[in-house]
Amino acid sequence: PDGDRRWGGGFVSTVLEYAATAPYLRKETWGTRDELEQAGVLPPLRAVSRTGSESQGSGSSRQGIVTEVGPDGRVRVNCGLQHPISLVDPTDVGLDEGERVTVRISSREPVRARIVDEPPPGFVVERADLSAALGREDAGLRIATSRHGQALTTERLGALTGRVEGDMTVAFGAPERGLPAMLGIDEVSVASADGETGSGPAGFDRWLDTVPNQGSEVVRTEEAVFATLAPLTLPR
Repeated sequence: PDGDRRWGGGFVSTVLEYAATAPYLRKETWGTRDELEQAGVLPPLRAVSRTGSESQGSGSSRQGIVTEVGPDGRVRVNCGLQHPISLVDPTDVGLDEGERVTVRISSREPVRARIVDEPPPGFVVERADLSAALGREDAGLRIATSRHGQALTTERLGALTGRVEGDMTVAFGAPERGLPAMLGIDEVSVASADGETGSGPAGFDRWLDTVPNQGSEVVRTEEAVFATLAPLTLPR
């Protein structure tokens, strides 16, 4: 009802970023926001917020957030330990309060840790328009989902398995408008796409109906995500 801020890309990215945030950082990172009023009903993502052979202790990387900028090039960081810890700021420009960082812990007793220049563990949420997403070097197999596409059968899935073991980009429409309507593409051209690499409408490699015989006119976006990623990520 109030436009893109609540229901568009901004809303979706906010919810995904919240879900990808380590539970011990959510309150400090997000506070109270209208967009997250119903976030508690989401199933737990259980994204990896720690990495390493001893992810519960030493030798691990963890998500952290700067809670205080102190003197002498030091900052206090909450990284899910019992208390925030004081660490050296390794950057040239200086970290700001509220900034997200990756912390490498080498010892818990006593605590020895440092801020490292590494991507944080877990998922990263990025916003991009469709042409930019499809044009990335790591776009991999580009798949559009639509009820007008080719039905995802066991035979077709077997042919795709070897290709989706690497990178993959999947686009979804919305209950109100599917991808053909959003992109101004004729539904007949989607249904007749031959599936050759890069030859599909709008630059997709495949147009797939991942919920064949769905029995309803529309499928909710979150249902389409589950129904699509579940088979496409099966091991070979």
